[in-house]
Amino acid sequence: MGAAEVIAFEEVRARKQWDTLRHQLHERFDQWLDTLETQWHEPPATFPERTATVWNWRQQLTGGITEAIVAHVHRGEHDRTQVNCPRCARVLRAQEFVCRTVETLGGPVQLERPSFSCRLCRVGCYPFDEALGVVAGCKQLDMQQAVVHLVTEVPYDTAQSLLCDLTGMACGSERMHTVTHQVGEKLTVLAVAPSREESLRRIASVAADRFRRPVLVLGIDGAYVPTRPASAREPQAGRRHTRAKRARWRGQWRDAKGVRFSWLDGERLVHVLSWHQVQSDEQLGEALKQIKEAGLMPEKQVRLCVVCDGAEWIWKHVQALFPQARQVLDDYHCAQYLPRVAKAHYGAAVQAVEWVEATRTRLSLGQVGLVLGGLRRMQAQSDEAAKAMANCWDYLDEHRGRTHYRQLRRGGYPLGSGGIESSNKFICHVRLKRSGAWWYASNSNHMLALRCAKYNGTLDQVFVRYQQRLRETSE
Repeated sequence: MGAAEVIAFEEVRARKQWDTLRHQLHERFDQWLDTLETQWHEPPATFPERTATVWNWRQQLTGGITEAIVAHVHRGEHDRTQVNCPRCARVLRAQEFVCRTVETLGGPVQLERPSFSCRLCRVGCYPFDEALGVVAGCKQLDMQQAVVHLVTEVPYDTAQSLLCDLTGMACGSERMHTVTHQVGEKLTVLAVAPSREESLRRIASVAADRFRRPVLVLGIDGAYVPTRPASAREPQAGRRHTRAKRARWRGQWRDAKGVRFSWLDGERLVHVLSWHQVQSDEQLGEALKQIKEAGLMPEKQVRLCVVCDGAEWIWKHVQALFPQARQVLDDYHCAQYLPRVAKAHYGAAVQAVEWVEATRTRLSLGQVGLVLGGLRRMQAQSDEAAKAMANCWDYLDEHRGRTHYRQLRRGGYPLGSGGIESSNKFICHVRLKRSGAWWYASNSNHMLALRCAKYNGTLDQVFVRYQQRLRETSE
């Protein structure tokens, strides 16, 4: 006799539950078809019209399916009869069922759940909402995350139109503005940075099959962004229903200082971490200190190279936090004083071009000592020329140890600060420097933090923390 086949009870139970859910989903689909039939007065003539008809009614179908799945999976919470008070731990009995409709990317979903309230503590709770992770308000987290993805790339009005066209769900620009700044507030550099484990994983992948440690490039720079004063929020005096007068506040261009870490992979830079804010250089130095202390960029496993322009505040923080790093003065900024000297000394003569080219060649070979000596020996023909020579000499002498370009090329280090300049563009300029845009400093910092998280690959991580913050607030 053959062995009898044994069917586990859990398998039978799971199959029965799936059959029940399948039946409920079929009922939802039939309801959607009935609704579509009542609205289908004439069959669409063309294929685009047919797809548009289904597209316009998709939210009702997907929302109904989501509603059926939620009701089936969370049947236990739906039928709950008692719960402990979150404050005094008294046993609370279920009261009447309360319905609410939430909006998701899958469509509107109607939730029916029991309510509980404690008369002593005067608090109410909905365990069903907590089990589902439903947040306060109509727009749920998936819609809020889609909103943030859009508004970090395009203006709010454009994002509003795109969200409606692409998802069929409406969200006003004011609501988008509120959600964006709720998500972006209280974000720090560690909140938007990849974890230490992720950094180590990237190091291992970059260092594979190489006999030297990989080069980690650090760039530091500032980018001017348009800001408006806090006084612009104040209501303006005047009669209502009259033509608005020109704003009395004046905009100000402020420096959004930022840092960027990236791997040198052959001839290209691979982005790792960016952090940009409208902040002082002390605040930027504190952010760099947090990155260092968190061990996000382990210096012993990489060859850290700092490539920046000649700003004094930059090298102050580099020298304090990364004294062992290879310091490089951007070659473009290194040579920026040369044309001024040539024009002041030689004028428009051919000798000016020849002197600039010869001096740049010496700098590229790391012969900054010869350049400094040549500047000392040049006989200035005017006060303007003498001043230009003195400024050039002081600049090159101050950064003498950061101009060993020949040795740096042999070591595989970059000579230009294009990485941080590019970061200024695609994080700061693309979104903030738009026609007619003037940002409050707090709003611009929220937007910059979210854009940094997006390009650091940590936006999902930001939303997890945002959800935790919402739960702590509601408790």
